[in-house]
This record gives sequence, structure tokens and C-alpha cells, in this order.
Amino acid sequence: MTLTQDELKRFLDGVHPYDALPVTQLEAILPDFRQERVSSGDSVYELGEDLQGLYIIHQGEVEVRDAHGVQVSLLGPRNSFGERGLLRDGTAVTQARAVADCLLLVLPREALLQLIHDSEAARRFFDRSRAPRTRRNDLAATRVETLMMRQPVICPPTTTVQEVARQMRVVHASSVCVTEAGRLIGIVTTRDLTEKVLAEGMSPDTRVAQVMTPDPVTLSPSSIGSDVLHMMLERRIGHVPVTEAGRLVGMVTQTDMTRFQAVSSAELVAAVASAEDAARMAEITARIPRLLVQLVAAGNRHEVVTRLITDIADTATRRLLTLAEEEIGPAPVPYLWLACGSQGRQEQTGVSDQDNCLILDDSVTEKQMGYFQELATFVCDGLNTCGYVYCPGDMMATNPRWCQPLKVWKSYFEGWIARPDPEAQMLASVMFDLRPIGGTTALFEGLQTRTLKAASSNSIFVAHMVSNSLKHTPPLGLLRGFATIRSGEHKNHVDLKHNGVVPIVDLGRIYALQGQLAEVNTRARLEAGIASGVLSASGGKDLLDAYDLIAERRLAHQAEQVRRGDAPNNFLSPSSLSDFERSHLRDAFVVVKSMQSAIGHGRGMLG
Repeated sequence: MTLTQDELKRFLDGVHPYDALPVTQLEAILPDFRQERVSSGDSVYELGEDLQGLYIIHQGEVEVRDAHGVQVSLLGPRNSFGERGLLRDGTAVTQARAVADCLLLVLPREALLQLIHDSEAARRFFDRSRAPRTRRNDLAATRVETLMMRQPVICPPTTTVQEVARQMRVVHASSVCVTEAGRLIGIVTTRDLTEKVLAEGMSPDTRVAQVMTPDPVTLSPSSIGSDVLHMMLERRIGHVPVTEAGRLVGMVTQTDMTRFQAVSSAELVAAVASAEDAARMAEITARIPRLLVQLVAAGNRHEVVTRLITDIADTATRRLLTLAEEEIGPAPVPYLWLACGSQGRQEQTGVSDQDNCLILDDSVTEKQMGYFQELATFVCDGLNTCGYVYCPGDMMATNPRWCQPLKVWKSYFEGWIARPDPEAQMLASVMFDLRPIGGTTALFEGLQTRTLKAASSNSIFVAHMVSNSLKHTPPLGLLRGFATIRSGEHKNHVDLKHNGVVPIVDLGRIYALQGQLAEVNTRARLEAGIASGVLSASGGKDLLDAYDLIAERRLAHQAEQVRRGDAPNNFLSPSSLSDFERSHLRDAFVVVKSMQSAIGHGRGMLG
């Protein structure tokens, strides 16, 4: 069935940038659109072909792959594609294939160029004069709350698939969130309706609960755009619900991401997610130092750089878990793989070892423990192959101590809090940075909440944790100098990790403990500490500025080492800095020392 001009106009009224066009201008371009039907499985265009025009999906889904065959987009209704090659020289720089029966709208190149010339809105939307690096920066720096649709379509689980399809048609949506008592319990997409309902000949009266994807993965509004893109690429999905405190607040689709492409990091994530073994992953992760150089050179903030790099480690871990289960069989009971250390905080740089553990369901038997030891060995060995070397302190899931049922983990935290000896302080510091990576996340949610509450209410434990956090001190010397390392390989250098970043990481952990804050990332902890009143606004701002300066100096140092062909490390020679740089770096260390002093004397609110 061919769309009438009125139907076409109503459709484009909901697609950017056409929704920003004056009515007369929109009506003028309607006759230029050609309608094309493509059957599921058929090619829309191949790499290097002359493009017929700009494609907009009215109905169906299209998969776009790059020159290496890596999926870069899975597009649904209202998405456009083909513009990059079309605006360059008219030939396709990707390949596109229908994965469901499609009705495509094609705007010829000449008509598109005229539209861009005549319309400021179209010019901004299709502007390709910006370097790809700038586009990556935009994505990495853009919070999900600015990308998401704030009123996603919802329905109860008793809704029929026919009713859901009608809802989608009315609002031109490609997904509907299934909710119950205000809680998100599932999602149904046009693909579900095509592949599960139509293909299987289900009745139109089938309840949506039978075809939805239950418990879909979600992100928070404070996540960044690259988090969405990486999740879509790794899990091969085109829709990500956004939740806050368990409440559905929005939806991000591939449509929202078409103008933002974190190309380098996304390519690595996609390649790792489809790697056939650890050796292939190692070839991919070997490109991380070069990615670090590119991200730093592009002017990305340190928390963006480390987040993108950590995403690759997360993907490698999940891929290894999948490969492990394919080799040794499915897990006998639910489990959760967690990262701690820099991966747990999403703060990995060009130098990272592995720190991880396993929480098992309490139903696990002694006989089944052997399975999880085999699983842990497979994953930890694979991570080591990928360059995430074994933890020198054996803080890994291969250590039986860190591969235990939930009830044992509860007893661990209870014991550390009740008896805060030096080992307990060290272990608690590490374990307060836990972040779920793969498996059943419910095993951790209650544990984290209960532990934070119990720890923050034990003043003796908090005091010991504060004392432990002050063991790493900024490298301040007399007058305007630095206290450098006195002997050995790194003589006359300062350690930007243990004496620069770690003291701030420790402070952030204490603020999170005092305020019962769930954040794990250091910068997020500092921001949450300010917002909750645990940390004063003035002291918090100074500490954030100091953290930014030290962390970015550390990344710039590592990037310079990689550019020179050296292995990156954390040891900086102050003599390599200008007077201006040395002065500012020392001022940052002074701020850290002042905040340590304040919290050490029970004045965490001062600064």
C-alpha cells in the first residue's frame, strides 16, 4: 500500500529535521520522496554502490554494517541512513540489509542537497563538516537524559499484541514498555511482533507478556551517550529503557543515536563482543593505548576517556563469561561476576590489572563449586591474555575466598565492619568499589544497600576507614617542590596513581560511606557528596577541580608515552613540566592534602 501525501506529511511531522520545517517547505518536498518496499533479508544497498538517495524507514527494520562487516546500527521506523556516503561522493560507505519487511522513503540526493541549502534546521542536522572526533566528543559528553524520549509508550502485561501494534502505529513508535504497578517488567518491539507473533502465526489476542523481552537491560539518566551505543552494539538491541530509582523515565532508541557515533571505542566494543576466543580479543585490546592517545588528543575529559576504556574491559569480561558457558555448560545456579578496583569504578587507563570476584546463589552445593572455579579460571586467564594482568594481591574470582555464596559475602562484610583490623580495612576499601558486570544483578543489590547502611552507622569502622584512607598522601615537598621517589627505576619521579589519584579515590569512598551513596565512580561520588551535603560545596568544587587536573595530567602523560612508543605508566618527572604546569599540579596536591586533613580531623564538611 502506497502512502498518500497526507499520510507522508503526518509521518514526517514526527521525524527530525522535517518536523522543524515550515509547512510550505515540508509540503514542497513531499513529491520528491520515492517509496520503496524491501523484503526481509534483501539488500538495500551494498558497500561502494551509488546511493539512490537518503533512506528513511517508515516501516520495518534495517541493519547497517561497516566496511569490516561489523554491525554499527540496527534501525527502526523514523530512522534515516545512507547520508554519510550520500553527502560525501554519493557512494555507500556502509552496507544495509532489511531484517524485516520494510517500507522505505527515499529522498534523492539533489532534493536533499537543496533542502540543506534552504533550511538551517536541515543544515545543522546533516552537517558533515565537523570532524568525526568532535562527534565522538559530543556523544561521550552527552548525558542520556538529554537523548531520551521522556514519555515512552507503556502498556500493562495483559494488553494484547494487536492493541500494542495499534499503539505503535498511532504514535509511530518502534517499541512499547510493559509495566506493572509502576515497575518496568519488559519491552516489546516491532521485531518481536514480526518474528514472534506474525512469523509464528500467533493470535492477535495473545497477551504481550508472552512475547515481550522480560527484565530488559536499562540505563540511568546520568549515563552517557556512549553507554547506550556500547550496550546496543554488544547486545544487538535498538532500544534501551531509562530508569531512575526503579521508575521508567524515558527511552533511547537507535534514532536518538544516529547523529552521535563514538566510532573508535564502539568499534572495539563491537569487535570484542563477537570475538571467538581470548586470543582474538587480545588483538583488539592491544589497540587500547592508541585509543587512549586519540581520546586525549581530542580533548575528552578524563572521566569520559576512562569510561570508554572500561567499557571495553566490561565487554571482554561478559564475552569471556559467554564463551566459558559455551565450553563448560550453563551455570548450575545463578551467579554474578563483579569487578572492583579501577574497573569497578570505571576508571581504567592505559595501565590496568584485573580485580574481580563471584557471588553465587545460596543454593550452590559443594559439588557445584568446582564449576565456578573452572568458570573463574577461564575468564581470569582470558582477561590476562587480553592484557588485564593477574592481580598481584590475588583479588580475583580464581581465589576461592572471592568465589562464595551470597551468605558468605554477607558474613564477610559484617565481620569487616564489626572488627575493623588492618586487613578488614584494606578489603572493605576494595570491596566498596564493587560493580556488577555479568550475571544475576539481584544478588548484589540488597547486599550493597545493607552494607552501606551498617557501615555508615558504625562510627568505629568509619574512623578506621578514614585512617586507612590517609595512608596515601600527595607528593608535596618543601616550598614549591614535589616529594619525588628517592631511589630505584623511578627515581626523581612522582607516582600520579598512588600519590595523585588514589588519595582522591579514597576520599570519595569515605564520602560515599558517610552518605550511604550508591555511586562507585570517584567523580560521581564527589558530585553526590556535594549534592547530599556530606561534602561542602566550596571544598567539593576545589576537590573536583584538583581531581580533574591530576587525572588529566596522568592521562596526558600516558598518551605521550604511547606516542613515543613506550609502555604507559604512572610515573611523571616534574622536570618535564613547565613552571605553569608544575605550579598548578602542586596546587591540586595541596587541595587534596587539605581535604585529607579536614576528614582526618572529623571536618569532612570543611574545605
